[in-house]
Amino acid sequence: MSDIENLDLSENNNKKVGFVSIIGRPNVGKSTLMNHLIGQKIAITSNKPQTTRNRIQTVYTSDVGQIVFVDTPGIHKSKNKLGDYMVNVATNSMKDVDALLWLVEPTTYIGAGEKSIIEQLKKVKDTPIILVINKLDTIKKAEVLEVIDTYRKEFDFADIIPVSARKGDNLDELLDVIFKYMPYGTLFYDEDTVTDQPERQIVAELIREKALRLLDEEIPHGVAVAIDSMKFDKKLCHIDATIVCEKDSHKGIIIGKQGSMLKKIGSMARPDIEDMLQCKVYLQLWVKVKKDWRDSDFLMKNFGYNPKEIE
Repeated sequence: MSDIENLDLSENNNKKVGFVSIIGRPNVGKSTLMNHLIGQKIAITSNKPQTTRNRIQTVYTSDVGQIVFVDTPGIHKSKNKLGDYMVNVATNSMKDVDALLWLVEPTTYIGAGEKSIIEQLKKVKDTPIILVINKLDTIKKAEVLEVIDTYRKEFDFADIIPVSARKGDNLDELLDVIFKYMPYGTLFYDEDTVTDQPERQIVAELIREKALRLLDEEIPHGVAVAIDSMKFDKKLCHIDATIVCEKDSHKGIIIGKQGSMLKKIGSMARPDIEDMLQCKVYLQLWVKVKKDWRDSDFLMKNFGYNPKEIE
């Protein structure tokens, strides 16, 4: 082995590297935090619960080392097979990682959902658990200490860090704390890698995000997006995608009067897709009804939610 090869190996082994799972209740800002940490939008966000459905891995690389973040669905009481799948994804993500980030709201009230997560965390052995109090920008600084004291009485956390994922406050400090618990080793991914998600999956999620933001409360939970075709032609990408819903009445709302809502979803999704693909996009959307697809193993698998992958 040459001196150069020896040098490369030595440098790589001096890096701090590890997997970090981000868990929490719906709408606490897990995806927003992850997007800000890696400096790029990969996970979709909205103000509606259960936006994230799958396990999403993103990669943060610096001179110190590399952190692979695992964003997960919010832990909630499920009402169908898709809900069961999402909760299983979240709870399984607590295994085989080097550290856990638990995101919570900045409140001194610990509800049943949080208490349930605490009971699950008590079963986790030999993994540092970092409490991240998000939405720091929504409370007064004096109130932060009260929130910290409330949670400290419930569990022995490795560290407690207050942040604002939306504004980016304290994120550098959070990264420093995470690296403190990472083991030394070789990088898992190339330095330019930001996610393990296929382009098609990210495109589908970006379309679903816009549907979540634009549609009425009861509709988004029953919406999935399938990419029918994605073809590159020089500096243009032609994408055909289908928005799937569960009811005929929902189909009419998604399409809108003279196709107005469907056009709005497409026009909002296109710039994000172009930014991700770094090219112009021609996006054509369709709408189909698949009744009760969230309780169908076959249809769930077709839309990228495969329960067998997490067994």
